[in-house]
Amino acid sequence: MHDHRRLGRELELFDTDPLIGAGLPYWLPDGAALRHTLEEYIRTAERRAGYRHVYSPVLGKRELYETSGHWSHYSDDMFPPMDLGAGQVVLRPSLCPHHAVIYRSRAHSYRELPLRMAELGGMYRSELSGVLGGLTRVRAIQLNDAHVFCTLDQVADEARAALGMIRRAYAALGIRPARFRLSLPGPGGKYVAAPEMWRRSTALLTEVLDASGLPYEAAEGEAAFYGPKIDVQVADAAGRESTLSTVQVDFHQPERFDLHYTGADGAKHRPVMVHRSIIGSVERAVAHLVEQHGGAFPGWLAPVQLMILPVSDAELPDAEALAGRCADLGLRAEVSGRERGSLGARVRRARLVPYQAVIGAAEAADGLVALRLRDGRRPAPMPAGEALARIGALTGAHSTALWDEAEAGAAVRG
Repeated sequence: MHDHRRLGRELELFDTDPLIGAGLPYWLPDGAALRHTLEEYIRTAERRAGYRHVYSPVLGKRELYETSGHWSHYSDDMFPPMDLGAGQVVLRPSLCPHHAVIYRSRAHSYRELPLRMAELGGMYRSELSGVLGGLTRVRAIQLNDAHVFCTLDQVADEARAALGMIRRAYAALGIRPARFRLSLPGPGGKYVAAPEMWRRSTALLTEVLDASGLPYEAAEGEAAFYGPKIDVQVADAAGRESTLSTVQVDFHQPERFDLHYTGADGAKHRPVMVHRSIIGSVERAVAHLVEQHGGAFPGWLAPVQLMILPVSDAELPDAEALAGRCADLGLRAEVSGRERGSLGARVRRARLVPYQAVIGAAEAADGLVALRLRDGRRPAPMPAGEALARIGALTGAHSTALWDEAEAGAAVRG
């Protein structure tokens, strides 16, 4: 594996500056394109799974986090409160208190449950300077977060469905998890003191893991302060593990915020919160993808999907027209003309781009493109429209394949 801190800068995905501050990376255009594509993939997957998206503020009154329990159990990892009028506001370390308040703002019937609420939102954690590094440990985090408000008998199905979404996303992204972990409380006072709550939530997640058939390990001392978690662990270039995706069961915050729904009996009942994150923070997900793929991202995710290479200046208008057709189809394409060196040099420079389209005099005359795939294969020259349709079909399906494998034999290696 590669070190994303070095390769991410070489690929011009992100960088940092002392004037902005440690743990606060900024995204360059190619990194922003990758991030946007990843975020849209997750939003689409969530909409298909019945989630609805919200936006909530990155600030909240101190009382919000006192109610949620973050202030008493997690304040060491939060930025100091800021005085505002007669009160104080805090940069949020988590999205769940906001989502609990959003749920509480409307009356709910059992017929509405499960209610699935998702957000790609910012949160902030006061990480010590010594642990900051690249995109894996940062102070400003864009989290793919969601909370399902459901009845007790819906919890296992919702947690199981979230685990299925994680596994499908990993398949599309080419991510290989290091292991699955059942994160449990450990000794000490950082956890909510409610033994029966912990027993019930742990039993539910254990049931989900056992039914999934996935091997997993139990780890004490790794739970959230309010409940146990299923953590999907990944490893970096140095072999260090970190958590990328999570599924959590929470009985604590629904009680703290006095959440309820009206049951079939007309009485008030307490919902359960299932927290889940498919890719965790966007920063950590991109860091892992850089290391996993060495910059050779799946075609649908690559910042530049097609590099168009006119052999001479005479083919430049045809190359620019092809780039325009790509933009109309939603494909990310760039033109690399002769000002950037010889054809061979341009081909080598674009070695991580999934597709290269070479346009010489013969191709321009006949409306063809000669494709070169990143893995060295060269399909026979074909009409430009056909080439774009094939690339679009593969990227639209979020496939990790570069070409239709049924026709792979027709492509020769060059």
